[in-house]
Formats: sequence, C-alpha cells, structure tokens
Amino acid sequence: MDHDAEVVSHYQDRYDESARLSEAAGRLEFLRTQQILLRNLGESCSIVDVGGGPGVYAEWLASLGHHVVLVDPVERHVAEANQRPASRGSITAVVGEARELNLADGCADIVLKLGPLYHLLDSHDRLRALAEAARILRPGGRLFAAGISRFASVHDGIVRRFLLEPEFVDIVVSDLKSGRHENREQLPGWFTSAYFHRPDDLRDEVGEAGFVDVELLGVEGLAGWLHDLNDRPADEAVRSLLLEFLARIEAEPSLVGVSAHLIAHGTKPG
Repeated sequence: MDHDAEVVSHYQDRYDESARLSEAAGRLEFLRTQQILLRNLGESCSIVDVGGGPGVYAEWLASLGHHVVLVDPVERHVAEANQRPASRGSITAVVGEARELNLADGCADIVLKLGPLYHLLDSHDRLRALAEAARILRPGGRLFAAGISRFASVHDGIVRRFLLEPEFVDIVVSDLKSGRHENREQLPGWFTSAYFHRPDDLRDEVGEAGFVDVELLGVEGLAGWLHDLNDRPADEAVRSLLLEFLARIEAEPSLVGVSAHLIAHGTKPG
C-alpha cells in the first residue's frame, strides 16, 4: 500500500478523529489551538481548513460567524463535516488534498493546515502543500500549519511504556534519525506513517514557502503527556489557569519541542 492510501485507510477504516479531540490530550490540543487561532481571527473570515478531518474545528469556527471551506482526502470525514451545524457562518466540505487545491487564487483570509504537513513524508510535498496555501491566501492573509514534534514518540513511549516493546523502539530510533514515523504493521495506538518535525525545521519550511513574520509555538507543552489528564479537575478556573500558563511558555525555544504538536503561523506578503 502506498503512503497516501495508507493514511486515507487509517482515517477511513480504523480511527475516529472526531473522538480524539474530545478527551484527554486531544481535548487539550483542541483548546490550545482555539486559543492560538482566536488571537488572530477577525470577523466573518473566509477560512480554508485543509485536512480539516470530520469538521471539529470547522463547526467551532462557523459558530463564530466564519465561512469555512473544508478540504480532506477522506470521504468519511467530508460526509461527517457536511452534517455539522453551521450556526452563524457556513461549512462546505469537499474531497481534495493539500498539494493541489481546487480553489481560486486569493480566496481565503485564513488557511489552516492542522494535519497535512505531518502526513507528507517528503519535504518537496510539504513545500508544495505550503505553496498551495500561499496561492489561495489573499495578500496579508495568514497560515496556521501544524506539525508533530520529532520527540513525540519518545515521550509517548515513556508515558505509555511502549519503549518496553522492541518493535516500538525501532520506530522511535527511525523517528529521531530521519523524522519518518513508519508503523508498517499498522499496530493500534502507534499512529500511521507520518513525518515528525524538528521545531526549527517546521518554521523554516513555512518561511521557505514565502511566508513572513513566522512564529513557532508549542501547543500542549508537558501537560499533554500527563496520563491522568482526564482525571484532573475539569472546572473552568483550573482549565483557564492551565491554558494561561501554556500560553506564557508556548514560544520558549527551549520548551517548544516538548509539545506533541507544534504550530507555525505566518503571513502572506502584501
């Protein structure tokens, strides 16, 4: 099975992406990504959510009055996204992929790529996807591109004791050496094939694609690796305190790579 088909099969047949963002570390990733986006959204923006999955972010953005076009290669995701309520804005979900968007030049105020870059193993494919984001953005529009940290599998292996399994050790060694995470046997819980970025490399790729004022942020920080995250107090005061302090350290270079997910955001020149 080729890489693209493997990724589509992972999400189409074996994994529920919408459930991931509703609990534990996935919920924290969702809340932190919302926090980062809210600082940069105007009113009633035209947003293209590339690789937007089943539309969890699209539904939230539409509830704020934004108009979202979601593009995803997984038919199951597109069908789910088109069933989500649009509330004050709108959601249009279509099948497509990040390297060749069937959208007009300059049609978007904001482009989200919160998944595609870590499912493209080769740098020329990632740069092609970033070039497409630049093409469909208006001058002055903003890109938000997510990556997975090069060190994510080490942390995951420590927390969930996967490092005791020789097959996982082999995967981690490859991750650290090349960034290529390849779960050839498709063993549950070990993700599908992906590319894990060194933090600076994600920022550099976004800059190489022509974006300016690029900033790199860690998303979940150390909190994302707490195995008892679901058991911690869920009241608003505790949640607000956690989000406040994660925001305080999100751009600290010595800590960014601790986060499982990274976000690089930049502006298309005018």
